[in-house]
Amino acid sequence: MLNWDIMFASRSSRMRASEIRELLKFLDRPDIISFAGGIPDPALFPDQEFKQAYADIFAGPAVNSALQYSVSEGYKPLREWLAKQMAALGIPCELDNVFIVSGSQQGLDYLGKLFLSANDTALVTWPTYLGALQAFNAYEPAYDQLTPGGNRTPESYRAAAAAAGGRVRFAYLSADFSNPTGETVDLAGRKRVLALAEELDIAVIEDAAYQSLRYDGEPIPPILALEIAEKGHINDTRTIYCGSFSKTLAPGLRVGFVVANAPVIRKLVLMKQAADLHSSTINQIAISHVAERGFDAQVAKIKAAYSHRRNCMLVALEKYMPKGTSWTKPEGGMFIWITLPEGMDGAKLLAKSLETAKVAFVPGKAFFADGSGANTFRLSFSCANEQMIEDGIGRLGKLIADEIGG
Repeated sequence: MLNWDIMFASRSSRMRASEIRELLKFLDRPDIISFAGGIPDPALFPDQEFKQAYADIFAGPAVNSALQYSVSEGYKPLREWLAKQMAALGIPCELDNVFIVSGSQQGLDYLGKLFLSANDTALVTWPTYLGALQAFNAYEPAYDQLTPGGNRTPESYRAAAAAAGGRVRFAYLSADFSNPTGETVDLAGRKRVLALAEELDIAVIEDAAYQSLRYDGEPIPPILALEIAEKGHINDTRTIYCGSFSKTLAPGLRVGFVVANAPVIRKLVLMKQAADLHSSTINQIAISHVAERGFDAQVAKIKAAYSHRRNCMLVALEKYMPKGTSWTKPEGGMFIWITLPEGMDGAKLLAKSLETAKVAFVPGKAFFADGSGANTFRLSFSCANEQMIEDGIGRLGKLIADEIGG
């Protein structure tokens, strides 16, 4: 038999199956209450709006261009709409600063390819988005812990990166309602990340996938907005803003975007030309139509639904979780992060939960670049109704109490 492993590039050894992708199969089991998949509720998709958008495309004169190859930068009217949205967030930019990708995950992959050589260091939070680790892993980096509220010196980061065989290349974080913790980096923390990046002369990758999903509390300016306010123009900034329509309109169309200084965008365009030429033209046009006609109304609809589900889950956790456990209280997003007593293992708890309690969640260890965090796990409330939350958290709380007591 062929030994493919000796033929593959060395970086392929760092490619691992996503625990989240593997757990999505439990969504189809009727006996399982799943808090695992961090996915939007399909019942809230603007399906009628998309039906009308595609009908308009096929009925109008632009149908041929919608089915044709297009420019790598992305559909111009969509980029123009995004530029207006960015300006409202405190990020004034030009068309040359906006780039369309096939889901923000593709943007992360491109950025890993752009910045990382083997043994270079990426700074990420502990824990961080699993998809980002998967995107970066192929480029063989080392990881170091980014702590926005911490006081580590730039010299300590440089020394650790040199010991790993490279240099620090970027800091990656999700500042608003992060996946997996649901936590938000405060204003002081965002400024500290920028100051650290200046000292190290590195890029900042700001993953804003959940930025629109704030349910309470005061909005905090994006890191890119803070940097533009300080430096005066986006082309003088080091922050790269990654956004997506997956959590607001529809994930299946795979339309995301990157907003950054023009030199970075030009490099990303070259990568896209070599990878897939351009994102789906017709899907970009459909997203543009739906966004222009009712983006704010769609966001208001999903925020009302998700905020209610978050509230239900927080009440249930308070009601059913035993002493010794703790959890985050997110102001937005889709996730709550549970910390178990030291010595407990989220993966082992999941195995027992699927067998007895019939509740699915995501063990936390996969979100840590150093393999720590075994006593944590992630819950998602986005696709759960009140009864599912009451029943599922009740069963899970009893299981954890039994494990602590046993």
